[in-house]
Amino acid sequence: MKLVRYGPPGKEKPGLIDADGKLRDLSRKVKDIGADTLAPASLKELARLDVKRLPLVKGKPRYGACVAGVGKFVAIGLNYADHAKESGLPIPEHPVVFFKSETCIGGPNDAIMMPKDSTCTDWEVELGVVIGKTARYVEKKDALKHVAGYCLINDVSEREYQMKRSASQWSKGKGCDSFGPIGPWLVTTDEIKDPQNLDMWLDVNGVRRQTGNTRTMVFSVADLIADVSRYMTLMPGDVITTGTPPGVGMGMKPEPQYLKAGDVVTLSIAGLGQQKQKVVAYKKKR
Repeated sequence: MKLVRYGPPGKEKPGLIDADGKLRDLSRKVKDIGADTLAPASLKELARLDVKRLPLVKGKPRYGACVAGVGKFVAIGLNYADHAKESGLPIPEHPVVFFKSETCIGGPNDAIMMPKDSTCTDWEVELGVVIGKTARYVEKKDALKHVAGYCLINDVSEREYQMKRSASQWSKGKGCDSFGPIGPWLVTTDEIKDPQNLDMWLDVNGVRRQTGNTRTMVFSVADLIADVSRYMTLMPGDVITTGTPPGVGMGMKPEPQYLKAGDVVTLSIAGLGQQKQKVVAYKKKR
């Protein structure tokens, strides 16, 4: 299934994408695409629905983040060897874990708002993993049983905040408002048989910047769930974003190239849909 949340910010409704690519409303079946809906029993119940009897949604509504009420937004750094190399950092012996703030989460096509004094806002196409079953000290062989589905994430990053304003962790540069577009779809595991063989790409203003495949991850999705669940309990609705392939602005030669107001970022992962974000200047929220 391809589960979605659609509507104005803060008023999203649950839906799904049918076999013809049309949006259908799920609000009479579930309250939202959150922890309760992502439980294995609930997903099985949804899979038994006669999709053609669900109401079609007219027009082209905004998509919100495809997961509601994210408890933890866990991120993995340097998880592609070539990206570690372009960053001038060693390939890690253990997963590098940091957090993105829940307040950075937005819809897949919402604008990326540059922070107030940002000069180094960067892009990162990543595979997102959505937890559907509580994971605590999980063995690698059982790890994928705890996954509800997968999604596309742009791990937007402010490199000066990340590298120069933090002594030993990166969260300052990762959690700014609008820095966590998630979606458009949460694709359940029955449709993504192998998360370690997904092509991915990202363009800036129509120019290809990143091209990769999840098979080149240093640590697989199963590795990551097994590792992270040793240090914290993963709950239904938690999201793990799993790292990015090479081609980020920070690594461009001879000089880094960063986003500026007016730029357009487009990204995709096979089977998980596409995002498109316009970069806008900082504007104080009311």
